[in-house]
Amino acid sequence: MTRKFIVLALLVAFTAAGIYIYQTYRRRSSPRTDKIYAWFQDPSSLSEFRMKAGTRCNNAPFAFPTDGLIGFIWDDSFRPGHRHSGLDIFGGTDVGITSIFAAYPGYLTRQSDWKSSVIIRVPEDPLRPGRQIWVYYTHMADAQGNSFISDQFPLGTSEVFVEAGTYLGRMGNYSGDPANPVGVHLHISVVKDDSFGNFTNELDINNTYDPSPYFGLPLNANKNSDTIPFCK
Repeated sequence: MTRKFIVLALLVAFTAAGIYIYQTYRRRSSPRTDKIYAWFQDPSSLSEFRMKAGTRCNNAPFAFPTDGLIGFIWDDSFRPGHRHSGLDIFGGTDVGITSIFAAYPGYLTRQSDWKSSVIIRVPEDPLRPGRQIWVYYTHMADAQGNSFISDQFPLGTSEVFVEAGTYLGRMGNYSGDPANPVGVHLHISVVKDDSFGNFTNELDINNTYDPSPYFGLPLNANKNSDTIPFCK
C-alpha cells in the first residue's frame, strides 16, 4: 500500500506541475505574443504599432530607444520555465540598419569582451531616488560578432557619461552562436545594483525591474497578455 501511495502521490505531483507549467507558458505567450509570431511571418503588418525613437509616453522618465515594434516584454516566456528579463524591440530591418539611442542619461560601460552590449549606470533611479540602477542594451552586432556599437564606445570603455538620446549603435542579431542568430532586435532591461556599486546578472529576471513605469507602457506580461504596447 505504501509503494502504491507513493507512486500515486508522485503522479499527482507531476501532473500538477505539468498543468502549472503549461498554464504559465500559455498565459505568458498568448494572445499578444501570438500576434508577434504572426508578425515575424509578415513584417509589413502591425505597422500602426511601430514606435519611434525619442518618444516619451505619459511623462515617463525613459525615452523610447529605437524605431520598431515592441515584441516580447518583461516576464514573457518563449518556452516552459523561461522568464524574459527585459524588453525586445524589433526593427523589421536587416542587421546594422536601425539606430539605437540612450533612453536615459548615465555612465556607460562596455566590458572588454562585449561584442554587442553596453550598460549605462544611472546613479539616481528617477522612480526611486537614492537607488542606483543600470540600463542594459544588447544584440548590437551581426551573427559573427562584428559590432555595430558606436566607435565612441570601444571595448574597455568605462564610466563615460552620455546624455539621453546619445547614439549607441545599431540593431543586430548576435547570439554568441553564429549558427543560431536571434532575430534582429534590441534587448533592453533595467538591472538592479548589488548594493556595492555593481550591476547584477541580467539573465536572471529577479535581478531586473519591471520596465513598465520607466517607459510609461504596459511592459509586464503578467499584467498585459493581449495588447502590443504602443503610444504616439
